[in-house]
This record gives sequence, structure tokens and C-alpha cells, in this order.
Amino acid sequence: MTEQPTKMPDLVDEMQQAAEIAIETMKTASITARRLHAKAELMRHMRGTALKMAQLPADEAAARVAREWMQAWHLDDGAYADLAPDIARFTRAFCDDARGSTPTTQRSIREAIQALDTALANHNTSLADQMAWRSECAHGWWELVAPTPSDFPNPPQRPSVSRHRQGTAFWDTGCAERCRPTV
Repeated sequence: MTEQPTKMPDLVDEMQQAAEIAIETMKTASITARRLHAKAELMRHMRGTALKMAQLPADEAAARVAREWMQAWHLDDGAYADLAPDIARFTRAFCDDARGSTPTTQRSIREAIQALDTALANHNTSLADQMAWRSECAHGWWELVAPTPSDFPNPPQRPSVSRHRQGTAFWDTGCAERCRPTV
């Protein structure tokens, strides 16, 4: 009986397997980064808009913040009408915090974010997806990670959203100049 040679691990197969693992890790990290960054950018915009309206009466400030937000997302008052209470709670939480941030107002924001994201999940979407696919302040790299679905309802025209330029890394495809934070 002849002895079968032991098959040695093949370097090329090992490299291919390592590359596949790295690609899967990159995909997961990119999707997570897009979700977190889109939500963080929405919250930054909400905070900034609420601060601009802080001198107004609370109800008026919240209404204006909601109007500016919906305008940036190219939505009218009728969009997500069933979410009106969650939207009102969300904008009001930011407006209350803009008048004086406390642990209570910060908790209200956290709870309002969770409630609105949960309500949007009932529409098979999320704050991150809506920010990425609707906002005029979206970062272009978000589209490269999770493109707007072809069946996305009422997709807005967003010429201000940066497009990827050849010769640059996808993550360098940012947002419109006017949407960038001022330091």
C-alpha cells in the first residue's frame, strides 16, 4: 500500500480565504459606519437647527425645526403622517435641549431617536436610510456602501450630494460644502 502524500496548505488558497474574510469584515464595517455616520449627521443638523430656533416659543421652534428637516429631506407635511407624534417628539426633544442641555433633555433625545427609528422600521426603513437616501446633506460615500433602492418611493433629485471622483477613496466622498460643520 502506497502512502498518500499529506496535502500541504496551499499559499494561494490561504491568501484567497484571508482576502474573503477581510472583504466580509470591510462590508460589515462599512455598513455599520454608514448607519452610525448618517444618524450622527442627522443629529448634528437637528441640534444646529434647534439652536438657531432656541429663542422662539417652544411649539413654534419645534414646528420650524421639523419643517426645515422635512424640506432638507424633500418631504411634505403629508409624508409619514402616521409618524407625526414621533416626529413632533423628536424635534421637541432637540428644541428643549437647545434651551439648556441637561441629563433629562439628553435622555429625551435618546428616547425620541429610538421611538422614531422604531416607528420608521414599521415602514421598512430607518433614520439612517432616510438620511442617506433623502437628505440634501447626505455624504456621497453612503450611496457607495448602500445604494438607494430602485423601488425607493419618491426619490428626491439631489444635485448637491457629492459624487465619487475617480482616483479618490470612497470614504472621501463627503457632503456639500454648505452642510459641513463649522468649527
